[in-house]
Amino acid sequence: MHSKKYRKILSIICVLVIIAAVFTNLKWIGKFIYPLYYEDYIKKYSYKYNIDPILVASIIKVESKYYKEAKSYRGAKGLMQISPITGRWAAKEIGILNYNEDCLYDPEINIMIGCWYLNKLKKQFDNDIKLVLTAYNGGSGNVEKWLKNPIYSSDGRKLDEIPFIETKQYVKKVLKIYKIYKFLYKDILIDKI
Repeated sequence: MHSKKYRKILSIICVLVIIAAVFTNLKWIGKFIYPLYYEDYIKKYSYKYNIDPILVASIIKVESKYYKEAKSYRGAKGLMQISPITGRWAAKEIGILNYNEDCLYDPEINIMIGCWYLNKLKKQFDNDIKLVLTAYNGGSGNVEKWLKNPIYSSDGRKLDEIPFIETKQYVKKVLKIYKIYKFLYKDILIDKI
């Protein structure tokens, strides 16, 4: 008896919250579900490496859900899930002194390396966002091979099919989150010129 009454009260509260959100500002619900952290680092390194900051925020959301200590089963680390080999390569190229793998857990270094790497992929794949995301997750060497294979690419410039299921789902997820973050944070992440 009490549980029915409790559920009814809870349902009424939920309906009232939804009505209040509709008549005020829906964005606060979205921002609660899709938070944004490390905004200053995202902006700083996105602009430095000519990367869309909304894309960077979306990648971080998908890769680590903004948990700076995240580590994948393959050993990728930090907010943007940078692999140790990419971290060493980037640290050498960028000139990060006293670099070691634990640096990948530092939000600033992780975002810096992630943006640097995205810039490399952007140049390699002619600014094609889907190819950049596919390479970020599935490896740029794989993307190069797939583009040469008529099973996956009919024109050698776009992928008709991504053979890795995980990578295919990753690209869809980042692009979905990108639309949401663009709606929620465009005013915050994009500087007015």
